[in-house]
Amino acid sequence: MGEQVNVHEAKTRLSELLARVERGEEIVIARGGAPVARLTAVSAVPERELGFLPGLDTPSSFFDPLPEGELMAWDGLAGDAP
Repeated sequence: MGEQVNVHEAKTRLSELLARVERGEEIVIARGGAPVARLTAVSAVPERELGFLPGLDTPSSFFDPLPEGELMAWDGLAGDAP
């Protein structure tokens, strides 16, 4: 278990604590002396590739621009949004 800091200290020194976590440290945040959360670095999220169902051939026309009338219909719907 890494260094333990209370909630107030964590709020005050968050940027510093994040920098330490980026360097590989682990910080435990406590409330009233009792551990509540662990601040750890996350692993990099792998970049996702756009994919469709395996075996389903998507025609190249799928990526063609929509006809002007279709675009206008969608623009008209945008005005209905709250």
